[in-house]
Amino acid sequence: MSIRDVYIVDAVRTPIGKFGGALAPVRPDDLAAHVVRSLVDRSPALDPARVDDVYFGDANGAGEDNRDVARMAVLLAGLPVTVPGVTLNRLCGSGLEAVIQAARAVALGDASVVIAGGVESMSRAPWVLQKPERAFPAGHQQLHSTTLGWRMTNPRMPAEWTVSLGEGAELVADKHGITRERQDAFALASHRKAAEAWAKGLYDDEVVPYPGVDLTRDESIRDDTSPEALARLKPSFRPEGGTVTAGNSSPLNDGAAALLLVDEEGLRETGREPLARIRTSAVTGIEPQLFGLGPVEAARRALGRAGRSFADLRTFELNEAFAAQALGCLAEWPELDPEIVNPRGGAVAIGHPLGASGARLAGSVAHQLAAAGSGTGLAALCIGVGQGLALVLER
Repeated sequence: MSIRDVYIVDAVRTPIGKFGGALAPVRPDDLAAHVVRSLVDRSPALDPARVDDVYFGDANGAGEDNRDVARMAVLLAGLPVTVPGVTLNRLCGSGLEAVIQAARAVALGDASVVIAGGVESMSRAPWVLQKPERAFPAGHQQLHSTTLGWRMTNPRMPAEWTVSLGEGAELVADKHGITRERQDAFALASHRKAAEAWAKGLYDDEVVPYPGVDLTRDESIRDDTSPEALARLKPSFRPEGGTVTAGNSSPLNDGAAALLLVDEEGLRETGREPLARIRTSAVTGIEPQLFGLGPVEAARRALGRAGRSFADLRTFELNEAFAAQALGCLAEWPELDPEIVNPRGGAVAIGHPLGASGARLAGSVAHQLAAAGSGTGLAALCIGVGQGLALVLER
């Protein structure tokens, strides 16, 4: 059996909204439907009935995403009912996992044209209530937020594994001696790069604003932040001696992203030039409390499978869950030129809608390679509970 080449024909995303911000009134299934519809409309030569499957990442699934948000998006987007949809969950890596799984289906010949992406509305994540062990309990019952982090944790889990995500970032900072000042400087650079990219129109080709919502740019970018403003923020997770703050962490966000993946036959049907080609991927595990370093080995493995090294990269989109986490990864890649990492800003500024972020990163790498005309790109994320995920693209 021959392995087919897999091409990214197009990639779109919504502007990323703040928690409780402009996109908060929009259901996650509607966000997903919007990027799916936009993607199809941008390839008018392609019959929507030719889409073999839709893969979507979603880290929550407990609310309006309605378990299988991919299928909901297909129906709400007005695609033929014959187009199926599957939803995947690898927490923060869910959107990239959707791209990887979709690419495998195309590479193996199980599909010719697929849509892959991710969505998250952290604003609309519901509270959940555990069922009582027996009917009609007399006492009060506890609601659990599904917005982020551990909930209803199994008591058999070792306590050192179940620390908060922010404490995990502090542990990475401890491990690599990453100071508060370095984290704040990294965060400031993220905001400045993102603001500059928007000002230069570098996101114009990929961002599709949601109809009826007054949001045309990522809502969390702070053009006016400064070292002094960041330094005034108190530590969020360690009151005494902490270094991780709201200013050097990614915020809570809402948004969606989607990519159109095809084989050679699908490419001819779209009549378009591809942005990039998918080469290899890798997923790895690490101690849960050190989840922030998950991408370290995943990136190395993915590049090795592609016969490439960090020196071969033109661009690298590394998700910035926390500045400490990103800096920790960079410390373990001494051969990597940090100037090529997140050249258009990262998640500290742009935002991190969990299920959508991986698809956003892959789409951004594809658009950057297309703009450059050639090269190798890498997208990678850390994942809560200790995993790393990476994807290599080429043009």
